[in-house]
Amino acid sequence: MDLIGPRSRINGETPEFVDTEHFMLDLPAFADILTTWLKGKEGDWRPNVLKFSLNLVEDLQPRAVTRDLNWGVPIPLEGWSDNANKRLYVWFDAVIGYLSASIEWARRIGEPDAWRRWWQSDDARSYYFMGKDNIVFHSVIWPAILLGASGEGDRGGDAGELGGFNLPTEVVSSEFLTMEGRKFSSSRRVVIYVRDFLERYSADALRYYIMAAGPETQDTDFTWAEFVRRNNDELVAAWGNLVNRSISMAAKNIGRIPEAGELTDEDRRVLADSRAAFAAVGARLERSQFKAALQEAMRTVAEANKYISDQAPWALKKTDPERMATVLHVALQLVQDANTLLTPFLPESANKVYAMLGGTGAWSGMPRLETGHDTIGGSEESVDYPVITGDYADDEARWESRPIAAGTPLSRPEPLFAKLDPSVVDEELARLEGGSDG
Repeated sequence: MDLIGPRSRINGETPEFVDTEHFMLDLPAFADILTTWLKGKEGDWRPNVLKFSLNLVEDLQPRAVTRDLNWGVPIPLEGWSDNANKRLYVWFDAVIGYLSASIEWARRIGEPDAWRRWWQSDDARSYYFMGKDNIVFHSVIWPAILLGASGEGDRGGDAGELGGFNLPTEVVSSEFLTMEGRKFSSSRRVVIYVRDFLERYSADALRYYIMAAGPETQDTDFTWAEFVRRNNDELVAAWGNLVNRSISMAAKNIGRIPEAGELTDEDRRVLADSRAAFAAVGARLERSQFKAALQEAMRTVAEANKYISDQAPWALKKTDPERMATVLHVALQLVQDANTLLTPFLPESANKVYAMLGGTGAWSGMPRLETGHDTIGGSEESVDYPVITGDYADDEARWESRPIAAGTPLSRPEPLFAKLDPSVVDEELARLEGGSDG
């Protein structure tokens, strides 16, 4: 309304200002209770998310939860549902979908109250993962909706017929990620298409890079040079090298996981540090500090590599084969511990390492894409839709250090990760430039 001579850049028309009526979410009525709730998360939530959320609640205004549109979800109230030009605001409706989908799921499995375990139990935990621009909907709007439905807020009231609801345990959000100094844009081809990426590189290489160098608490730039460096220096030369040389030496010289003889003080120290890493890494994971958790896990990899280099089992083959067997036993225990610590970050390669160590069964279940079938919008015609799911109940993975089984046969391992040629950087930059110009 303050623009001078406003007009549409699309068709040149002058905008028309009209009065309209909307349903509003009275966010100011929840300002105090939201502030108290958010301040109670200090030390638990990522500081960037908490600071952003607290800034939002300092100046809350009523927010419209309807739009003047002719598409979308109709307003489910008498006198409004048949209004062809009024629809619910998508993000007001979308967050409610978390709850309504749970209730629908419970109905479909024949346990209509099963949803309550996730929304009303004191033991339930809920973590919401998203991009930075969606924080407001999950740390302010969705909690306000849940509080209102629970009869909380300055206006008081009683809980609805479903009862009260738990608020989010944590809203986990990162900052923005750019690519080679540019904003991601699919229309300009400044983008990483997963299917295209997986034709050239491993999924775990991308998982590792995003965790190690991603925008967890501050904006970060994805560069192909750094991707190649971390793949070669950290995945190949550090973790992959530890796995390969430990298992290769044991397979070549003994053919199985060897028995451990008498342990030295250094053996006991490195094994104790490896066991202690589970608590350290686990504590970071529980607080959604993934980058720090990965750094701690990779520290154990570095310690294991140093232990093998210092003990030099290859030099003990002729002079002290019993000591060589003990060193290799310790080394393989360190590999198994490190593999467990890295499973949340590198699930695909973790399954390979588990098999290399003679493991049987499924170590860590992997997601798979299936097709679901359902009717929508009251139609009797079924539609197909993709579903990401997986089987994890029978996984062998446990968050603990478990003794390796001496006598388990070993075979010479295959390389865990592929070393990338530096030319990859120029190839990907050329692909990026070609896409951006097109």
